[in-house]
Amino acid sequence: MTRRTLRTAARLSWSALLLATLAGCEGGDLETGDLGILLERGELRVLVPRRGEADVLPRHGHPFDYELDVAASFAESVGLEPVYVWVDEHEDLIPALIEGRGDLIAANLTVTPERRRQITFSVPVGHVREQIIVRAEDESIQSPADLEGRQVVARRSSSFWGTLEALQTQHPEIELVAAPEDMDTEEILYGVATGEFDVSAADDNLAVEVLAYQPGLRVAFDLGEERETAWGLRASTPRLLEAVDRFVQRRNLGARRPTRYPDDIDGIRERKVLRVLTRNSASTYFVWRGELVGFEYDLARRFAELIGARLEIIVAPNRAALLTWLRQGRGDIVAAGLTVTEERAAQDIVFSRPYNYAIETVVARTADSTLHEPRDLAGRTVVVRRSSAYWNTLTRLQDMGIEFELAPAPEELETEEIIDRVAGGEYDLTVADSHILGIELAWRDDIHAAMTLSDSVPHAWAVRAGSEKLAAAIDAFHRSEYRGLFFNVTYNRYFKDPARIGESVSARPSASGELSPYDDLLKEYAGRYGFDWRLIAAQMYQESRFDPKARSFAGALGLLQVMPGTARELGIASVSDPEAGVHAGVKYLSQVYDRLEDIESEEERIWFALAAYNAGYGHLQDGRRLARELGRDTDIWFGEVAQVMPLLARSEYYSHARYGYCRCSEPVRYVRAIRQLYQAYTAALEVSQPAR
Repeated sequence: MTRRTLRTAARLSWSALLLATLAGCEGGDLETGDLGILLERGELRVLVPRRGEADVLPRHGHPFDYELDVAASFAESVGLEPVYVWVDEHEDLIPALIEGRGDLIAANLTVTPERRRQITFSVPVGHVREQIIVRAEDESIQSPADLEGRQVVARRSSSFWGTLEALQTQHPEIELVAAPEDMDTEEILYGVATGEFDVSAADDNLAVEVLAYQPGLRVAFDLGEERETAWGLRASTPRLLEAVDRFVQRRNLGARRPTRYPDDIDGIRERKVLRVLTRNSASTYFVWRGELVGFEYDLARRFAELIGARLEIIVAPNRAALLTWLRQGRGDIVAAGLTVTEERAAQDIVFSRPYNYAIETVVARTADSTLHEPRDLAGRTVVVRRSSAYWNTLTRLQDMGIEFELAPAPEELETEEIIDRVAGGEYDLTVADSHILGIELAWRDDIHAAMTLSDSVPHAWAVRAGSEKLAAAIDAFHRSEYRGLFFNVTYNRYFKDPARIGESVSARPSASGELSPYDDLLKEYAGRYGFDWRLIAAQMYQESRFDPKARSFAGALGLLQVMPGTARELGIASVSDPEAGVHAGVKYLSQVYDRLEDIESEEERIWFALAAYNAGYGHLQDGRRLARELGRDTDIWFGEVAQVMPLLARSEYYSHARYGYCRCSEPVRYVRAIRQLYQAYTAALEVSQPAR
């Protein structure tokens, strides 16, 4: 297989393609008008820096995601539709605003004198303190003088650069190193943690988010006094500035807030933020193709909308911490599939009315057919978290005289991970709720439901004792939604999606040599973006089985299963039309491919691009980082990165990954299936791809 077989040499650069995308989509035209013009157009174009992908996994309210949410609220408050214009390099944000590519910058932008000379700022939307960040084990840096002889890495366009230059005048032995402008602060901090960089700087609100998943870092010291962050606007838009300032002041966004609120729903409505404690897992909250999804997340988001609050997800470090953090006021609700138990209710916790029911089920390896009733557990070892409701159920069985070993699993392990260890032989048996086990059984055949231990047990959200109004509002919400249309669609999306149990549709080419009903479209758009059309046909079969009406559990649509938000960013309004769906999918694959320019082999690069298409660019990058840490070749897919990607479903790895939990065995199977089908297609058609 030659390099040209999968990808032609003629390529657009990522930056050129981005400019073409912006120029070709609504909101990408140059326009410098004030609020009146925006109202005529009906859109507010919000300039934001492109990170790993449009959505990362905010564990404690990522400052960029916060500003995007608030900017969207502002747009809606004045009757405008928010349109996000992604800018590849941070230094291009202000030039893009001045040129008229956007109307407002919402990017955790620190107000500096240099920036004030170029643009106008709103009243403050927040406050930050710049901090020096070093590796956790590096105790040699405690003050500015300790930076002498060290390399401090930051982007020239960042607010830190000016602060560091001023520090360098006092301590000339400090060496400042400019990071690439397309590298965001989180990537730079990852470089510090891995030893690629020596020292860096970050705003405290971002440092808190990064240190939550990157324990290899610590804050050495603060660089100075608090500084204001604000939204950036052109000086020629005074009416827009007035509307923004009025909105920000009314919402009191710039005020410093405590991190703990032990209040009821009145306080939530006043600050307009609902803090939901949960876990990062397949049944609660995770990132899929750049979208934040999950059963608990979807329900919580709907509840937040109904009470007029912005949803902020807080991921606790383990299951045991959920209720502790709730009692401490670090969150308002626990939404994590908690089973209602007397033991939990006795901990100053109030449970809502149930919104789900599950059956506690013993999980064993497939070949284990010895378990039929509880007494068959005698002589076996069952591993569950001590904080789980399963522990109480199993303790009661022991009290009944059934002699088996009850072993505690690490509290940071989710039930899915414990099941995986049972499948691998590390643990003997475990217990899982039926809906969680259903997700696992949909994609694996090495475990089975051995027997049930309970009738249906209720799941509920939890609030602090004393939050009676919040509990009542949640009860009303669940009473209204339970088994209604929204609930049923959401539940089925995550726990009963037929796409997750496999399909038996044949993938063989027809006798006429056609691969699909859309071969002409495939040839046109694959050729336009330099791909082998047979490869895209194999991908299309894997994505939709050639069904243009296919819809994924998370809302991806069309022949190549493109997320609606991705399609809009590509300048394609709808992907339900087959041609638009093919165009969007191939164009997105092309963009992902171009972002992987550090991979020299074109053949390897396409496998990585397909993996990113399936799991998300961010999860792929987490996999490559992990591969490097484990001594693997980060530029080889099969046998290298593909070997370590599945580890991102295990908490000891995903808890330190930027994008969090990923069932990354799925992209491994996805790429393997596409390669096998592609090889079958090329062999069946007996046609070689012409060189270009």
